[in-house]
Amino acid sequence: MNQRAFLRAEWRKLAIANYAVHPKLLEPYLPFGTELDLWNGNCYVSLVGFMFQRTRVLGVPVPFHINFPEVNLRFYVRRKEGEEWRRGVVFIQEIVPRVALTLVANTLYGEHYRTLPMQHNWLQQDDQLTVRYAWRKSRWHAFTVTAQGDPVEMAEGSEAEFITEHYWGYTRLTPQHTNSYAVEHPRWKVYPVIGHSMDVDFGLIYGPNFADLRMQEPLSVMLAEGSPIVVRKGVSL
Repeated sequence: MNQRAFLRAEWRKLAIANYAVHPKLLEPYLPFGTELDLWNGNCYVSLVGFMFQRTRVLGVPVPFHINFPEVNLRFYVRRKEGEEWRRGVVFIQEIVPRVALTLVANTLYGEHYRTLPMQHNWLQQDDQLTVRYAWRKSRWHAFTVTAQGDPVEMAEGSEAEFITEHYWGYTRLTPQHTNSYAVEHPRWKVYPVIGHSMDVDFGLIYGPNFADLRMQEPLSVMLAEGSPIVVRKGVSL
């Protein structure tokens, strides 16, 4: 039986940069009862920027917390439930511009939110779309993706499908205690990406374990249109 819907919103214009890392880097963050989910033998972390829109918590819109950007660093796991593999994400950190969002998510879900000043910009020129997300810690950091044309269906078995088709969230609370919650949304369309720029000090934002990402080019960059989503109430494992 589905848990009660905790949050309903729309996630829009998801800019996603994917990096290959050594699996041992993520072992300290791996929630109990899960294992790393690999794509073609690669262990990925992804930097994701997007917009929350039309946000409602327990069915109620909260003033000043309806439309806002988020940027997160995440990786991919799976958990066996009976005969079913439940594929999910684990967040290293999620950045939002409102203190109340951080307090609610960290208290109720044990997540790793932090509050920082943020900016976002979507620029449509003819058939070209540029999406930019920025946040400030010591200085401004920014991630920009440029795409051309209209969003298209993802190919079956594609890398884009792997990255976007994870429908569970897992949070490491203690070495033997995990919070699990379902995330529901339809299959997303993706834009043909033609360029990107990354100006992020990963070590400053996410700690020394991730500092080397600053010198790496992402293996891939994506831009997903997004959709309405539902986040269900969490359960303990």
